[in-house]
Amino acid sequence: MPMDETAELSDLIRSWHVFHTEDGLPEEWGIPTGTPFLLGPDFRYDRELNEFFYSADMLSARATTRDGYARDLLMFFNFLHRSRNVANWRHATEEDHRAYLVWRRFDPQGPGVIGATWNREVSAQARFFRWQAARGRITSTPVPQRARRHRPGFSGRGPGETAATYAHDAKRGNVKWLPAASYRLWRDVGLRGYLPDGLPDPAFRGRWASRNSTFADLMVRTGMRLTEQVSLLTGELPRTTDRGYERLRLSGAVAKAGSERWVYVPTSVLREIATYVAFDRGAIVDAARERGGYERLSGHVWDATTGRVTFAWPDGLRTHTRAELLTPEQRQNTVVETEDGLEPAALWLSEAGTPMAAHTWKDIFRQANVRCDAHDVRLRAHPHLLRHTFAVLTLEQLQRGHIDQLSGLSPQQRTHYARVFGDPLDWVRRALGHRSVTTTQVYLHALEELEMETRLALIPREWEDPRTADFSGDQS
Repeated sequence: MPMDETAELSDLIRSWHVFHTEDGLPEEWGIPTGTPFLLGPDFRYDRELNEFFYSADMLSARATTRDGYARDLLMFFNFLHRSRNVANWRHATEEDHRAYLVWRRFDPQGPGVIGATWNREVSAQARFFRWQAARGRITSTPVPQRARRHRPGFSGRGPGETAATYAHDAKRGNVKWLPAASYRLWRDVGLRGYLPDGLPDPAFRGRWASRNSTFADLMVRTGMRLTEQVSLLTGELPRTTDRGYERLRLSGAVAKAGSERWVYVPTSVLREIATYVAFDRGAIVDAARERGGYERLSGHVWDATTGRVTFAWPDGLRTHTRAELLTPEQRQNTVVETEDGLEPAALWLSEAGTPMAAHTWKDIFRQANVRCDAHDVRLRAHPHLLRHTFAVLTLEQLQRGHIDQLSGLSPQQRTHYARVFGDPLDWVRRALGHRSVTTTQVYLHALEELEMETRLALIPREWEDPRTADFSGDQS
């Protein structure tokens, strides 16, 4: 066996792995399809470990959250196995977890993760071990704990405990975003296949440039999260009018933390989407029908007229629910019955005619970044950066309009105006689906930096008198 293959096999048997359940599991197991589970280096299934992923607490979380927990546990278990010689997670100690902290954050040869990433990992690991301790499977959690300090006025139950190793440098003030012109350049070069000078690139072979750029335009103009936008159904799109914006109701089953809200979609973007649905998406669906790709579709059938979804079960039982109650995972398996036959209800379809997953869009953004690099365009974007861009630019425009309106009003009129139109920061909070305005305040720091850059641009660059400055480099 070649040396590189031997190394890969050695690494394989020294590692933990994440898998997902598939169709065909016995119903009495009570494990939904797609549930993550971990296998150790010996590839044995640990029931007590994996019960955590289909517990009541975890099944109420999003699939992306469960996957994130699985990955965060995977990294800690691999560290235990490889670096601490601990084969069984039940034997992990606080000393092991502190060593993991040093390696993850401070070891020069370690990954050097930022505070926010470490806090997310600790939160997942602490929750897992507390859950196991509550069931008597371990005597204590290896994640060091301290008494929870509550804010004044807290009325919760008891003091409780929290992880003692949370990072204190997990500040979120450094928000990355793109000015409008920079976004358009990134989109045109990375997604649409243009050259930096604005001309089409004859070497570009992207077949779905229109779909991809429309997806990015919708995200940057509405601030929706990736999972929220991926979960949109065709029948949920508002009609296009000449009012400038139309409202789209984002259901709590789709929005993060149940933050049901109105999403304001510019008419120009709705026209782009209508073009995509009529041409690119229509061609994809027609081709899939010709291949017979939708003949075996079953499960959730949505009647867009009534908003009712019918679930057809293998035993012939049929149940009904409303479309707004469907989770992102259920929406991926929902179909619409049209005059021409069945088709997916999801708005965004792949070339094969199937609903596109969030990780596919992340890959498309990564490919766009690679293309920008290849054309010496020093711009990079990811889906959440477009959400930041929406927040910063919207807040900047609202603040400017707010100040302009208040400048010519009396104190009494200003009070009335504020009561009617509210605070721009709070409007952005509601548009983003944040529960607390504290989360939204991070974008104020971006505005402060923008203001500072604007003022610094007014400072003269040439401090020396050009008549006396020596440009030869000879300072003698």
